[in-house]
Amino acid sequence: MISNEDASGVCTTTAIHTKLKFKPVTLADMPLINALLQTAISRTCDYSAGGIFMWIDYFGYEYCVYDDTLFIKGRTENRRTETSFMVPVGAMALEQSVAMVVEYCALKQLKPVFSAVPSDRIEALLAVCGPQASVESLDDWCDYLYSIESLATLSGKKLARKRNHFNQFTAANPSYTVEPLTCNLLPEVSLFFERHQGADKSGEPTAAYESNECRRVLRYFSTYPFEGIVLRGDSGGIVAFAVGEVVGDTLFEHIEKMDHDVPGAGTAVCKLFAEYMLARHPSLRYVNREEDCGDPGLREAKQQYHPVALLEKFNVRI
Repeated sequence: MISNEDASGVCTTTAIHTKLKFKPVTLADMPLINALLQTAISRTCDYSAGGIFMWIDYFGYEYCVYDDTLFIKGRTENRRTETSFMVPVGAMALEQSVAMVVEYCALKQLKPVFSAVPSDRIEALLAVCGPQASVESLDDWCDYLYSIESLATLSGKKLARKRNHFNQFTAANPSYTVEPLTCNLLPEVSLFFERHQGADKSGEPTAAYESNECRRVLRYFSTYPFEGIVLRGDSGGIVAFAVGEVVGDTLFEHIEKMDHDVPGAGTAVCKLFAEYMLARHPSLRYVNREEDCGDPGLREAKQQYHPVALLEKFNVRI
């Protein structure tokens, strides 16, 4: 409530009503949310369809569209007990959209927090928030960005080890095949996933959640703006598959699963997916293979491909 004096000097009260009405994100909202994300393209995975729709339940995402602007409410990336917001994207000026979030927080008795703010948006956000804003770096949530040409060719001295792994795979599987991931292949891919998903990232606290999200993607694959490949070895059976989406000049690789008992299968699917997608989308320049979430093994694996950049993210509190 706010207090005002009318013309006669009598104090009256007026209710504050927020224009933001959040509701849970569902797969049916994909076309609307994805269209608005395209108005402010970012190379960080949080502003991709997969980055939102594959983590709906983990971060408790809700959304609101007001004046052709997308507002996302969820939980802070490194502190899931704290309510936070994405930087709004769409037609509205940032100063106005941030003010609406602050107004909403005042009404709901929340502290205004923007989480996973990309480094390329931090300056604009701080200019709007003013000197009272505090910034926290999210070191474990940086995205790994690679040259797609580098992954597609594995050329150069730095990638000699990965090139050897790929050569090991091709020597053992000279008749390997790469197929587009189509709806007809989803039952077979799902069976492969169930046989081998337990070997991937088994030590991560998010592993069970990620496995369930992979199942959901495979179940509703045609709903997502995703593309993928299936890699088969000489026996004709699946040895790996990968799924991602294209946003601007960047391929976001959301899922990569392989049979760890097949030497070089992981390197092969990484290389061949980059090669396949570059042929389909010649304007691609980068691959975002997302975060390591602070997992030492995952961090080492991602560093072995020699990223061209680590895309920093921040929490901003007003």
